[in-house]
Amino acid sequence: MGDYLLAWRNIWRNPRRSVLTILAIVFASGLLVFMLSFQFGAYEDMIDSSVRLSTGHLQIQAKGYQNRPEMHKVIKNPDRLLGKVAALDGVDAVTVRSEAFALAAGARRSRGIMVSGVRPDVERRISSLPGQIRKGRYLRDGDVNVAVIGALGAERLQIDIGDECTLIGQGRDGSVAATVVRIAGIFKTGIDEFDRTTMQIPLSDFNSIFSMEGGAHRIVITTKALADDRPVAAAVRMMGEASGLTVLTWDEMTPGLRQSIELDLIGGIIMYVILVIVVAFSILNTFFMAIFERTREFGVLMAIGTKPFRLVKIMLLESLAMTCVGLLTGMILGTAVTLLFSYYGIGMGESSELMAQYGIADRLYPRLSPLSIIIGPAIISVVTFITALIPALKIVHMRPVAALRG
Repeated sequence: MGDYLLAWRNIWRNPRRSVLTILAIVFASGLLVFMLSFQFGAYEDMIDSSVRLSTGHLQIQAKGYQNRPEMHKVIKNPDRLLGKVAALDGVDAVTVRSEAFALAAGARRSRGIMVSGVRPDVERRISSLPGQIRKGRYLRDGDVNVAVIGALGAERLQIDIGDECTLIGQGRDGSVAATVVRIAGIFKTGIDEFDRTTMQIPLSDFNSIFSMEGGAHRIVITTKALADDRPVAAAVRMMGEASGLTVLTWDEMTPGLRQSIELDLIGGIIMYVILVIVVAFSILNTFFMAIFERTREFGVLMAIGTKPFRLVKIMLLESLAMTCVGLLTGMILGTAVTLLFSYYGIGMGESSELMAQYGIADRLYPRLSPLSIIIGPAIISVVTFITALIPALKIVHMRPVAALRG
C-alpha cells in the first residue's frame, strides 16, 4: 500500500505537468468513445437505409440470378419457403418480389424501366419506399393495373398522377408481355439511379403480365437486428426447400456499400492512431522529465538499499494512476456527449444532399455500445503503459554514484 501512496504523491510534485498529461488522456479517450460510437451509428444507418429500401438483410434467389438477372431464373413455389423462413428466430419480415426490364411509354416519351412486382401489404413492413411517396399514394391490396414510379422516371416519361403508362417486355415463357397501368403514386428516395429506373406494380399483376406461373425472382428477408443476418442465412441454407437456391446477405448483394464502410473505417483508424501517438508522446515526455528531475533522489534511494525494480514499479504505478483517472473521466465525458447526440442527432448541413444519394438521412445518430466504450480506452491504456515503461527501465541501468552526481 505504501508504494501506491508514494506513487500518488509523486504525481503531484509537478501538478501542472501531471494535469496536462491527464487532460490529454481524457481528451483522447473521450474523443475515441464518441467517434467510434458515431462511426458505428453511421454505418448502421447506411446499411439500414440500403436494406430497407431495396435489398433486405437477406435474399433467396435462383443460382446465378445475382450476377446475371434473367426472367427464367426463378424460385419455383416461393410460398412454400415463406412460412418456414418467417418462423426462424431473428426474422422480422419476409416477402416475395419479381422484376423485369420493360419499355415504358407515356403520351410523349418512352424509356426503359425496371418493373418490380411486390405485395403491397408486406412491403409496408419490409421497405421504406411506401413512406417516401411524394405525390399520390402507395399501392394497396386489391389494386389492378396500378403503379408507383420514381420522381426522375416520371419526369423523363413526362407523366403524372392519374396518367396512363404502357409497358412492353418479355414474359418468363418468352412471350410478349404488355399492359397499361395508371400512375397512383410518385416516390422520391434521393437515390437518383433508383428514382430514375424503378416502377412497382402489384405482384398479382406482375405474375399475370409476365407469365410467371407462380415463380418469383427474390425472397426478401429483413431481420430484427443487423447481427442476425448470418445466423438466419445459415438456417435458411440448411432447409431442404432452399436446395438449389442461393442465399445472399446484404454485403454480398451490395459490395460497394461494404467497401465504402471499410474505406471509411481505415481512414478513421489512421486518425485514431495519430491521436494515440500524440498521447503517447505526452506520457513519454512526462516520465522522461520526471526521471531527469529525480535522478539524484533515485541515487540516494538505491544507495540506502532500495532495489531498482521497486523504483520502476513506483514509476509504473504513477503512470497507472494518471491513466486510470484520465480514462475514467474521458469515458464518462465521451459517454455523456454520445448520449446527448444520440438523442438530438448531428445535422450534416450541406453534405445532406450528397448523403441522400446513398439513401442516408440528413441527421446521423451515434450509437453507444460496449465495443465503442471499451476499445478506445483499452488501446490507450496499453500504449500509455508501454510508453511509461520505456523511460522507467532507464532506472535499472542507473548506478548510485553516478545518479548522486546528477
